[in-house]
Amino acid sequence: MTDSEPWPPEAAGDDLSACVGELFVLGFREPAVPGWLWDFAARRALGGVILFDYDVGAGAYGRNVESLEQVRGLCAEVAALRSGPLVLVDQEGGKVRRLKESLGFAPLPSAKAFARLPVDERLRLARESFRELRDLGIAYNLAPVIDLDLNPANPDIGAVERAYSDQEATVRENAALVNRAAREAGLGLCLKHYPGLGGAETNSHDTLTDLSHSLDERQLALFHSLAGEMNGEAILVSHGIVGPWEAGRPVSMSARALGDLRARLPEVLLISDDLQMQGLQQVLDTPTACVEGLRAGLDWLLIGNNLLDETGQAEALAEGVLAALRKDPDLEHHARRAIARVRRRKARFGFGGA
Repeated sequence: MTDSEPWPPEAAGDDLSACVGELFVLGFREPAVPGWLWDFAARRALGGVILFDYDVGAGAYGRNVESLEQVRGLCAEVAALRSGPLVLVDQEGGKVRRLKESLGFAPLPSAKAFARLPVDERLRLARESFRELRDLGIAYNLAPVIDLDLNPANPDIGAVERAYSDQEATVRENAALVNRAAREAGLGLCLKHYPGLGGAETNSHDTLTDLSHSLDERQLALFHSLAGEMNGEAILVSHGIVGPWEAGRPVSMSARALGDLRARLPEVLLISDDLQMQGLQQVLDTPTACVEGLRAGLDWLLIGNNLLDETGQAEALAEGVLAALRKDPDLEHHARRAIARVRRRKARFGFGGA
């Protein structure tokens, strides 16, 4: 199926004002669903929510994660929202692990440490973690990281052991192993961070990140070949810049970059990295990034409301997207296709909703 085919019936006739929220994944600062999110979902629908344990603004833990039972209850609340949003979490292992062993959650080592373990131990750890995520009500794990470890000093990848290896074969082996565990558990996975952050010298959370000199054909081949095989068929797109593709334009906002990806992988769900990261905010604010990201070809706009607190702007962001869709038939066409992709994931991985 491609974007040139007729719109799926489940999205074609809908009033966009009542379903534009399907294009958003939103974060919030409380251990229970806040009133503003109930209101937003009731008015606009909602694609998903993302959970964090650490609140950057408050400089403290306890944001959305307090205990196993509290997370279970929170996920049930999310599922009860209109349109049954999916719950997403970054449970890579090691440093990037929102559900920590100290609170009773299943252990999961960093990708680098994981890759060095015997196969049976790796499979056991992945199975236990992924079964737990599904039991809690979580639909998508934003993992695995398949960035090749091209720069061990990279402050966001190599230096914190988020990459399995600098060897393509090792990355493929571990991606296949965690995918096996995910399929058994019924958990969606999302490859990251396209087109590969492993060779970068800066952290895109903090600043613009140029990938022009570290882009690797082996890395691109990993995304192209693995995305369709992963349970959930999703790719998280980075805000790195590849000059030869589109000078000065983050990949997440580049129609050329995402157009090529879409042509290769017509039904893969394309998710933005957090639109509040400084690597993007330095060139585009959140309202502009929402529209430009959709125009480039993103399906899901991820706004964590952690690096910034823009919870009060959710309705305005939706209105801004709606205004752009009403002016541009091609953009509306893409949005309806994106909503259809999101709804197919909900039908497969969802837990309920009205």
